[in-house]
Amino acid sequence: MLDLLLPFVLLAQEQQKQQQPGNPLMTLLMPMIVIGVLWYFMLLRPQQKERSRRQDLLNQLKKNDKIVTIGGIKGTVASISEDGEEVTIKVDDNTRIRMLRNSIQTVESKEKPSESQDENK
Repeated sequence: MLDLLLPFVLLAQEQQKQQQPGNPLMTLLMPMIVIGVLWYFMLLRPQQKERSRRQDLLNQLKKNDKIVTIGGIKGTVASISEDGEEVTIKVDDNTRIRMLRNSIQTVESKEKPSESQDENK
């Protein structure tokens, strides 16, 4: 079996000797460029999209929106300060919490009354 492969190995070694050595800078640079492009499309681009989606969500925040904070507190927006940085949320009938707008994680989707009635039946 090895006798059959020996001519091919010798031929490959012969071809490598005849080829001119490439630029070592290019052999190092090409994998780095590929890694950089993959890093951008797999890590940076999705983070930028998520950040812009969240910023749009916070900019569209209005009174009576149901929210969940980063700490896991669920409530309803009672008011938004004039500068837009602070939000007061109503947790239950007697509890209101003032917090920064950036501490809101998600806005829960509002259900239409007809959908909630269909689910109860």
